[in-house]
Amino acid sequence: MHSDTIAALSSGALPSGVAVVRVSGPDASGALTRLCGGVPPERRASLRTFRDAAGAVIDRGIAIFFPGPATVTGEDIAEFHLHGGPAVVTACLQAITAAVGTRLAEAGEFTRRSFENGRVDLTEAEGLGDLIAAETEGQHRAAVLQAGGALRILYEGWMARLTQARAHLEASFDFSDEGDVSEDVADTVRDEVAEIVAEIRAHLARADRGEILRSGYKVAIVGAPNAGKSSLLNALADREVAIVTEVPGTTRDVIEATLDLSGIPVRFSDTAGIRETSDRVEAIGVERAREVMAKADLVLALVDPQQGHGPLARFTELLSHVKHPMMLAADASLEDLAEGTARGRRRILTVRTKADQPAPSGLTARFGNEWTDFRFDFTVSAKTGAGLDTLTQRIAELAAAAAGVDGGGEVAIPLRTRQRDLVTETLHVLEEFIGNSALPAEVGAETLRRASDTLGRLTGKVGVEDLLDVIFSQFCIGK
Repeated sequence: MHSDTIAALSSGALPSGVAVVRVSGPDASGALTRLCGGVPPERRASLRTFRDAAGAVIDRGIAIFFPGPATVTGEDIAEFHLHGGPAVVTACLQAITAAVGTRLAEAGEFTRRSFENGRVDLTEAEGLGDLIAAETEGQHRAAVLQAGGALRILYEGWMARLTQARAHLEASFDFSDEGDVSEDVADTVRDEVAEIVAEIRAHLARADRGEILRSGYKVAIVGAPNAGKSSLLNALADREVAIVTEVPGTTRDVIEATLDLSGIPVRFSDTAGIRETSDRVEAIGVERAREVMAKADLVLALVDPQQGHGPLARFTELLSHVKHPMMLAADASLEDLAEGTARGRRRILTVRTKADQPAPSGLTARFGNEWTDFRFDFTVSAKTGAGLDTLTQRIAELAAAAAGVDGGGEVAIPLRTRQRDLVTETLHVLEEFIGNSALPAEVGAETLRRASDTLGRLTGKVGVEDLLDVIFSQFCIGK
């Protein structure tokens, strides 16, 4: 337990209809006595007049007292529900913190005390942070699962099974002369650990989903100058995110807009037009465009057929590094970048822009020694809105599939890099164990202990003191 008491505004930004000031620590009841003249009945809302030390009225509102340890922080908690005017809240906090040993809380300090007093584990605390930051339904659902202890239950289950396996190994060399110790205990333990390894691999296979839910599904909008990239971004966002002019090379840097598509945050990046240029600033923009494209989950390759064969050929050549090598003719189109040809998870969709204008005929592409007519995956017009709904729906489907929310039951997934890295480290230790059948029992038991300790760092049971400041500083004040 902490010896000092903390206080903060725990509701939303001011001004507001109602504000909630929360106090946690040994002086929580004292704060109620000073401002209300006494402590109201436990866990019951009481209408009270709040006064400062001089007796001046601060406000009239609701006071509640929650005695510890059965509280969110594990300590005594007082809450003052008052009108959400900045002057009212400031006066209330000043009256509370006037007492010796009571101070304003730092960012995340309430949740940190909850963790330190055993009310939540570290994954649940991180889940609360993600819940506060959630902007889409997909983020919300994943954060609710984690804040509710889904990851804790999973990781502690693995820890318990590893502890049992280690106990069997230790018994095999500590009590080898006892008749109730099986001679094939090592094989039994190895089979059990192999099952855990399979579960961890399946868990990590879903880690990319967590990254997409937390950071967003990345869509790079690329194309030659004046292909309609900025116009498309503005049309998708339904606002003027990027500057649109008829001058080639207007976009020099990466411009982003995040949209909520079917509960998944989708980050669209408008990039500089891809072309050879002697302009130093524009060349930097082109290089950044290629970097964004290489990291994207989806590439929208925009083409304005009015620009003719030359720009298309140069654009195709620059894009070809994101997929397997193709034979490109001088007047090749972007057909070779059609969906499903890219490496790994990245997909590429070809989009014909400016569909409100007539397109020249005769665009062709060569695959090996064969020629075929040029075809687009989508045809859109940012000016009229034609085709935008169909394109947006397809992007939403791909984002949902990548995030693993396109069907099936909800499962806990690691949302943070810290979680993914520690689970990966645990996997490597356990693979070391099952991969060496000649490992002495003493060494095997120590290996399992290392794996269990790594999982303990996930939940905060061992070795996380150096991480706490970093994790909880990301919370807002009052949480």
